[in-house]
Amino acid sequence: MVLSWKQLILLSFLGCLGGEPLLQGPVFIKEPSNSIFPVDSEDKKITLTCEARGNPSPHYRWQLNGSDIDMSMEHRYKLNGGNLVVINPNRNWDTGSYQCFATNSLGTIVSREAKLQFAYLENFKTKMRSTVSVREGQGVVLLCGPPPHSGELSYAWIFNEYPSFVEEDSRRFVSQETGHLYIAKVEPSDVGNYTCVVTSTVTNARVLGSPTPLVLRSDGVMGEYEPKIEVQFSETLPAAKGSTVKLECFALGNPVPQINWRRSDGLPFSSKIKLRKFNGVLEIPNFQQEDTGSYECIAENSRGKNVARGRLTYYAKPHWVQLIRDVEIAVEDNLHWECRASGKPKPSYRWLKNGEALVLEERIQIENGALTISNLNVTDSGMFQCIAENKHGLVYSSAELKVVASAPDFSKNPMKKLVQVQVGSVVNLDCKPRASPRALSSWKRGDTMVQEHDRISFSKEGGLKITNVTKADTGMYTCTAENQFGKANGTTHLVVTEPTRITLAPSNMDVSVGESVILPCQVQHDPLLDIMFTWYFNGVLTDFKKDGSHFEKVGGSSSGDLMIRNIQLKHSGKYVCMVQTGVDSVSSAADLIVRGSPGPPENVKVVEITDTTAQLSWEEGTDNHSPIITYSIQARTPFSVGWQAVTTVPEVIDGKTHTATVVELNPWVEYEFRVVASNKIGGGEPSLPSEKVRTEEAVPEVPPSEVSGGGGSRSELVITWDPVPEELQNGEGFGYVVAFRPLGVTTWIQTVVTSPDTPRYVFRNESIVPFSPYEVKVGVYNNRGEGPFSPVATVFSAEEEPTVAPSQVSANSLSSSEIEVSWNTVPWKLSNGHLLGYEVRYWNNGEEEDLSSKVKVAGNETSARLRGLKSNLAYYTAVRAYNSAGAGPFSTTVNATTKKTPPSQPPGNVVWNATDTKVLLNWEQVKAMENESEVTGYKVFYRTSSQNNMQVLSTNKTSAELLLPIKEDYIIEVKATTDGGDGTSSEQIRIPRITSMDARGSTSAISNVCSVSGYIPIALFFIVNALW
Repeated sequence: MVLSWKQLILLSFLGCLGGEPLLQGPVFIKEPSNSIFPVDSEDKKITLTCEARGNPSPHYRWQLNGSDIDMSMEHRYKLNGGNLVVINPNRNWDTGSYQCFATNSLGTIVSREAKLQFAYLENFKTKMRSTVSVREGQGVVLLCGPPPHSGELSYAWIFNEYPSFVEEDSRRFVSQETGHLYIAKVEPSDVGNYTCVVTSTVTNARVLGSPTPLVLRSDGVMGEYEPKIEVQFSETLPAAKGSTVKLECFALGNPVPQINWRRSDGLPFSSKIKLRKFNGVLEIPNFQQEDTGSYECIAENSRGKNVARGRLTYYAKPHWVQLIRDVEIAVEDNLHWECRASGKPKPSYRWLKNGEALVLEERIQIENGALTISNLNVTDSGMFQCIAENKHGLVYSSAELKVVASAPDFSKNPMKKLVQVQVGSVVNLDCKPRASPRALSSWKRGDTMVQEHDRISFSKEGGLKITNVTKADTGMYTCTAENQFGKANGTTHLVVTEPTRITLAPSNMDVSVGESVILPCQVQHDPLLDIMFTWYFNGVLTDFKKDGSHFEKVGGSSSGDLMIRNIQLKHSGKYVCMVQTGVDSVSSAADLIVRGSPGPPENVKVVEITDTTAQLSWEEGTDNHSPIITYSIQARTPFSVGWQAVTTVPEVIDGKTHTATVVELNPWVEYEFRVVASNKIGGGEPSLPSEKVRTEEAVPEVPPSEVSGGGGSRSELVITWDPVPEELQNGEGFGYVVAFRPLGVTTWIQTVVTSPDTPRYVFRNESIVPFSPYEVKVGVYNNRGEGPFSPVATVFSAEEEPTVAPSQVSANSLSSSEIEVSWNTVPWKLSNGHLLGYEVRYWNNGEEEDLSSKVKVAGNETSARLRGLKSNLAYYTAVRAYNSAGAGPFSTTVNATTKKTPPSQPPGNVVWNATDTKVLLNWEQVKAMENESEVTGYKVFYRTSSQNNMQVLSTNKTSAELLLPIKEDYIIEVKATTDGGDGTSSEQIRIPRITSMDARGSTSAISNVCSVSGYIPIALFFIVNALW
């Protein structure tokens, strides 16, 4: 083919662009759409949207009604990007169809048409309307006659004055098609003025017509007559797919006609169809093909009926079934571009190139919407658009055609450098350079041309195919690709290897839970190839990092053995060893069966229940590859600690038995049961619990335990017991029968205690002798009857409280905070029972006797020490005896005064001198203040550093001498002693172990105490000096 110089220049230009993937013709992102602009809008601009992408970036121009818009008229038009801004729009100049053109160096595309309309609503003419005169019972139509307008309208009517609007019903109808008001039968209440109100649905503007007076004629009432249909739809009405269709129908008549609807073909209405305005409007939303057909409106009253008919036809704007796509084709090739759209009527097609109608010629043809261009050249490149249209609309599909011409180039699709195959296989060596037109290929092996024969063939795409490959086929293969614009070479190294074989494959195994096994996988492979082992478990690749606690790959370079540690039931399944090289892959599979303890039995049910038995049934669960040998049953109640084994019949339940009876249950207790299966591996998981069931009631069998009593007040017999637990009460209405009699009497006295939780009963009677013996027993009962009594126990009646007060009561002050009270025991008699103890009451001189404090001591005590008292204060005290029946009379009141408090001043200036055998202590005399007890002596507290307890040395001097048998640290403190107690301690002093002949110190030389292990006995001696 000979190309012109222009084509060659364009070819070289496109060849340069061929390596630049970012070059792109225009593609619309946004296109203009139909718009309605209110004439009286405050906005003085209209913006029609247009935006396209492309590289280079597109530039834009616009057409109105097929003519270019002069963008130099800046007072009228402005481009904002690709958007067209119409300034101060005018309905006389700017109404029409707009299209946007987007252009770059690769071509032009044109947008869909967008219609711009102006919405307006003028006022009614002001002339008065004529009076309408009708008879009562006659039908009437009041005409609206809307003023000049553009855009959709809605209608309403005012009766007399605003805002009294006419309410539509079966007698009155306002047509939204004509705007007229229809009154089927006039009544006297209809007399008045009627005003038509017209509203623009676009601008919401509203205008009112002149009132139309309606009056009644005086020449009689209109008689009855058959319906006359005044509002009806067209005989043929086209409806768009997906639209909402509204058919109006209304009739005049006397009586008022009833409106009904039906399809002429007798088919029922679909559920989406709605009847509105008292059946005056039939509404069909989302109109589809199946909604087409003839519809009838029937108006009927007692005088007859009338029918209006109309056919709904279906139309659909074109919509795409097959769009055209961008295509890149080599020169001299052929293009077949097909676009298909559906619609009703069937769409026709036309094509644009770069925004202009495509010029047909011998090699450019259009047939049924399909574009064919034969023997392509680079001048055919550009932006193409297929337009599908019918009378209801049109749609655009855009795509770019690139016609390319280039020499072969392997840079985008290089040949493989290395191809490895195994002996005996088939190899395909690809040779697919980028070339326009397609290049012719030839092959060499080394320097030798490759010729076709029985094992070697060439593909249409230029590839080389070798079958039954041998080692001799190894070598360097070069493909030379050539077209009229040049040629290029590509090389592949073919390596032929021996096949990989598994020499030791995994075998089927049967193991138990907890064992460890190795599945072998060893191979023989070509030494030139790297090898990789992978394992699959039930089709899933094994992750050795994630499952490392169980799986581990072991073995050498030619081994991929799999070790499975601590096998669990989940490890049962198929294991596949996959061995892969760069050339081939082989695999081998084995089944691993893991036997474990059984899974939980299923569907445990209580078939029958009695007071002490429950018959159970269940279904076998999974045996985990080991047959079930036995079953065991467990039970749980609200009173048991967890699940407990139960006794069953049969005692041993074999693995083939799925029913058993549980015995020795407690009556009237709520039970749950579960079943556990066992095999030779061990016991399995328990089943889910059965539903809760309650055993039937029975007479109670267990009497109360620990029947006893005693105590209480005079004339009382107290009987106590441990209540019977709920699980042993055997039924509702549980209670106790309490029986008692004086010792030696044969007749029992009985009473009933109805509360099952009550632990005692008190019998009161003035005839009861204090502290006399009674025989008692406690029985049980419930709604089913009486149960057994407890063994007879002996219980004493209440004691008699003491009647004599303690004698010889005295009080003695011990210190500033303690007083000791003593007394003689009270005389005791048998009716007093057991003496529990004494109660000592005390109070000080400033307190009320009723607010006194109390101290109790045991019955074998005859003294009590009162502690925590205030110093130097008189206290009064009295004593009385008490037993379980109560307390006796108080003794006479005695008193004692607590001593003054000990001195607050500690011994001061404690000085010590030490040698290796003794320590001499000296301190200053402590002088008591007037409100403090006089000093009577001193106490020296001492211990070694290794001891915890202090030892005490008492003296009435202000010095002491200590002999130290061994060398160790000592800790010493000194206190003054008085009748009121010990005074404040001196500061602790530490005497260190003796390291020299002698040492001395005072309290100012105190050091920290250091722990020393061991216990050291100390011999103490002291030398007394005079206090004064």
